[in-house]
Amino acid sequence: MQLDRSDHESLARWAADCAEHVLPYFEQQFPEDHRPRRAIEAARAWQRDALSMDEARAAAFAAHAAARDATSHAAACAAARAAGHAAATAHVATHAPHAATYAATAAAHGAAEATGAAEATARERAWQRQQLLEHLHAMAFPARGNP
Repeated sequence: MQLDRSDHESLARWAADCAEHVLPYFEQQFPEDHRPRRAIEAARAWQRDALSMDEARAAAFAAHAAARDATSHAAACAAARAAGHAAATAHVATHAPHAATYAATAAAHGAAEATGAAEATARERAWQRQQLLEHLHAMAFPARGNP
């Protein structure tokens, strides 16, 4: 699928929204570590032409480092990875689906026992689909195609 700049920006915005939706899982465990939040901000800044792709990519690497530091907390680790992929979407648009997948993983790990991981994942994926322009669904959800 060939993307124009507008679609690439839409994917970056969506990836940032997905990551921000689960960011509390990281921030509750690591309130002093702002690397994932900065990565989300970098994705949005790139989308507005306020930050270079290289700067957004550096923020992505920092968020992934935060994820490596958070491996003892699965939901926090996945949330940080979602933020890293959101920022990396500035470099390559195909990082956007990874941001969404890690966000769904964070939701699953963060789910209360009563709701269960499968239900939390389904809710997160439904929310993600509602946030994205329909013509980008096939790109963002390749396993499902474009229903």
